[in-house]
Amino acid sequence: MKLLRVGTAGSERPALLDQDGTTLRDLSGLVADIDGALLADDVALGRIRSAAEAGELPVLDATGLRIGPPLARIGKVVCIGLNYHDHAAETGAATPAEPVVFFKAADTVVGPNDTVLVPRTSEKTDWEVELAVVIGRTARYLEAHDEALAHIAGYAVAHDVSEREFQIERGGTWDKGKNCETFNPLGPWLVTRDEVPDPQALSLKLWVNGELKQNGSTADQIFPVAEVVRYVSQFMTLYPGDVINTGTPAGVALGQPDPKPYLRAGDVVELEIEGLGRQRQELKDA
Repeated sequence: MKLLRVGTAGSERPALLDQDGTTLRDLSGLVADIDGALLADDVALGRIRSAAEAGELPVLDATGLRIGPPLARIGKVVCIGLNYHDHAAETGAATPAEPVVFFKAADTVVGPNDTVLVPRTSEKTDWEVELAVVIGRTARYLEAHDEALAHIAGYAVAHDVSEREFQIERGGTWDKGKNCETFNPLGPWLVTRDEVPDPQALSLKLWVNGELKQNGSTADQIFPVAEVVRYVSQFMTLYPGDVINTGTPAGVALGQPDPKPYLRAGDVVELEIEGLGRQRQELKDA
């Protein structure tokens, strides 16, 4: 299933994208929202699936309808840095021996087509297309990769927008460059795990002003999705509705020759992951 939330910010309603890929169906008569509680409830998910298969869900008019983040009340956003061989190489970083873990605050999450704000004083705002993993079952101290995959509810497109000066040159950890307002567009859909048979076989692409900048595959991940979930569960409890951004392939501005083409107000970024949908953001000054 492709689950999404539509409507004005703060007033989104749950919806489903039909198998035809164009028709929106209203889920508000079945569930209050798409959040961790729903993802952990197999009975409620089964009702949605049955109603969709029976054609019982009312159609939503998508004309002019904003798409919000596909998940409400996100607990935490865990991020994995330097998780693609080609990205580590382009930035001159050594291949990590273990996953590099940092966090984004849940309030950085916005809709897939919402405006991204360039922070005040920023000179090095960068792009990163990423596969986001959404947790569906409480996970702690997982042991096997199959077990880790079974705790995933689904997948989504994430844009891990980053300010490189704040991240790298201003001291401390990476968090200052990762938690600026609007720095985590998510969606358009939460695609349930059954529709993604192999998370290590997905193409990722990103364009800036129509020019292809990133063109990679999750097959190039240093630590695959199952290992990321297993590993993270050794250090923190993952709850339904938590999100893990699993890293970005080569092609970011940081890895390009000087002068590096960092983002500015007026730029348009588009990104997509195979089977998970497409995002489009226009940048404006904060």
